[in-house]
Amino acid sequence: MTPQSLMLNFLGLYVLGRDIAVYSGSVIDVFGRVDVSEEAVRSTLTRMTSRGLLAKHRNGRKVYFGLTARATAVLQDGERRIWQRGAVNRDWDGTWTLVGFSLPEGRRGERHDLRSQLQWAGFGPVQNGLWIAPGARDVTELVEGLAENVTVFTAQHAKPTEAADLARRAFDTAAIAARYQDFLAKWREPDASLPDDLARQLVLHGDWLDLVRQDPHLPAELLAGDWPAIEAERLFQSLATRYAGTAAPLAAAAMESIAVPAVQKVHEN
Repeated sequence: MTPQSLMLNFLGLYVLGRDIAVYSGSVIDVFGRVDVSEEAVRSTLTRMTSRGLLAKHRNGRKVYFGLTARATAVLQDGERRIWQRGAVNRDWDGTWTLVGFSLPEGRRGERHDLRSQLQWAGFGPVQNGLWIAPGARDVTELVEGLAENVTVFTAQHAKPTEAADLARRAFDTAAIAARYQDFLAKWREPDASLPDDLARQLVLHGDWLDLVRQDPHLPAELLAGDWPAIEAERLFQSLATRYAGTAAPLAAAAMESIAVPAVQKVHEN
């Protein structure tokens, strides 16, 4: 897990919605619990600031870091993926969103970027130049500037094509299942080598968010009855609830913060 991934989880747990900025020394102290060096923390803070994810505040000689509107939007998306969307799609209506595209060799970079963004958004390639995702998806921002090269529509499969076959062709379900199995193997017995529950909380949330962000959220009816995401989600929620009580006092003791103006809300279209 990268320092930035851990940083985003820390910010989501202890800064999001609180209108505070946290002293850099406090962040260094917290991240020392998960073996992230001071140099790596400072580098991550600097990089995230330059990317518009963090805002720097000074109070005397000390430097504090708070959220920007962009970071708030990223963290809110993470919250939705964890607590609202969940790991298992039980509300599929039978439709698929299809994105067809054709970009010439001279635009190879744009083609690569589009594929990466589609994968991040939960799409999989069903055949060359045609990607699908279950349900209705808004891809307006993903295909911005490519209107002449992209076709987007929603549809339902028809015989002889089966929905389960589409899912297997477009998505590596074995690899997805293996990631959930790895999570279960790691967290059935939480890591005793980590110093305390604050460290375990940060790693737990980082592991889980990484999982659900890679998961295309396939409909449960297209998956095996013992799909490991079901058990993994129950385990995550149980541990997250436990650590919410035990880690918060540790974070409060470690964090020095100052009040900052509320971040302007990000309005969704």
